[in-house]
Amino acid sequence: MDTIAGMTDLSAPVRLNDGVSMPRIGYGTYKVGDDEAQEAVEAALAAGYRLVDTAEMYGNEVGVGRAIAGSGVPREEVFLTTKVWNDHHGADAARAALEASLERLGTDYLDLYLIHWPSPKQGLYAETFQALLKARDEGLIRSAGVSNFLPEHLERLHEATGEWPSVNQVELHPYFNQPELRAWQAERGIATESWGPLGQRTGSVLAEPAVTAAAEAHGKSPGQVVIRWHLQNGCIVIPKSSKASRIAENFDVFGFALSEAEMEAIDDLESGQRQGIDPGSNER
Repeated sequence: MDTIAGMTDLSAPVRLNDGVSMPRIGYGTYKVGDDEAQEAVEAALAAGYRLVDTAEMYGNEVGVGRAIAGSGVPREEVFLTTKVWNDHHGADAARAALEASLERLGTDYLDLYLIHWPSPKQGLYAETFQALLKARDEGLIRSAGVSNFLPEHLERLHEATGEWPSVNQVELHPYFNQPELRAWQAERGIATESWGPLGQRTGSVLAEPAVTAAAEAHGKSPGQVVIRWHLQNGCIVIPKSSKASRIAENFDVFGFALSEAEMEAIDDLESGQRQGIDPGSNER
């Protein structure tokens, strides 16, 4: 099993900085309603996914939990992630949110628990991370991470606790590929996980000539090419679809490799523009 720095087999799990192994590709459930979550997650698990990503804010933890319980896949083979929302920052509130998420998901532990946003206007993310580390020590979570954190936020966590988060899940796609953040985190052993990986909130990465040319060359879909681009850049990636056929297609990305020229052409789609909220603002 390899590390972030010495990546060779992209189908093998990533070993996080706390020793926990995490799949490189997972099923994201953002904007998947609670009613449809069970069917969608069951389809993902049947297709071979073993990482499922949800959040308190998504409102679908009950459906996700039912899917895992009814899938026939042993719980210990599923890497389950959820996130604490901004109105539950602080030690006591974060602990209560964790316990509520565990109940909704129908499980007694999480594989990864993330602080969804730093919410700098509250200034409580360090205390919240300390609560996650305590929960990890107690066995309620296996790994403690964050989402949408900037280096300044990560530095504060390290100053407060002496630890780096295992994962930072951030907006990342060919239009906003964050090479500086990826390199900064790799130096500190923080795994980068991509949300919004297909970059379809504004424009369409999937229609870009650099992507469609690679798709034609390899006999793959544009979505498969972009997901492969994430993996070859060392990122964990969580594509989302509600269609079983597309869910399965998005997982079928290990039988080909993009060339250096193809990777560079997709890298060059970088615009420097976020499609989501700036984590340094007070909007979250």
